[in-house]
Amino acid sequence: MSYIDGFILAVPTANKQTFTDHADTANRYFIDQGALRVRECWGDDVPDGKQTDFRKAVQAKDDETVVFSWIEWPDKVTRDACMAQMEEASKTDDRINPDKNPMPFDGMGMIYGGFSPVVELDA
Repeated sequence: MSYIDGFILAVPTANKQTFTDHADTANRYFIDQGALRVRECWGDDVPDGKQTDFRKAVQAKDDETVVFSWIEWPDKVTRDACMAQMEEASKTDDRINPDKNPMPFDGMGMIYGGFSPVVELDA
């Protein structure tokens, strides 16, 4: 069964194109490492909640947009192998080198985790 890495982050709205370029470059690395697909979704209907919501979760400022992203892997083994060698790979692969492809957002506010699907439906 597949394995999913999920991410929620706040990106300065003015950096949308820079973020898109950064993500397109970096995510090609994950595809090369076995990811089945990657999605970067720019928030355009992210309502404020009564108790919590996406904006509060990432402490988004008024001038930031919430991004919801995920990487689908064929299995956790493939994902773990990629993650285990990322730090070393970032020294030689410019796509994931923070000096060559810097994140156009504050990574400290990013929420992420790995998930095992329990329901999968396809049209």
